[in-house]
Amino acid sequence: MSKTFTKAEVAGFKDEKNGGLYIIVDDGVYDVSNFLEEHPGGAKILKRVAGKDASKQFWKYHNAKVLEKYGSKLKIGTVAETAKL
Repeated sequence: MSKTFTKAEVAGFKDEKNGGLYIIVDDGVYDVSNFLEEHPGGAKILKRVAGKDASKQFWKYHNAKVLEKYGSKLKIGTVAETAKL
């Protein structure tokens, strides 16, 4: 079941000590903790964007096929909409 996160909650998951590495791509939240060794660019790339919105970096280096291939097994939830004041 998909969980809803705020950007502040995702920011708390920026290293393994805090329960994992989460990133945001578009409106999806992905747990990349178990994907570090598989990532072709290396673990340091994912650690750099952990806890943040990585949409811009993701789409710069990847296409939609990458999200289709890995998204379903890594996605853990969505980002809650916040009021813009």
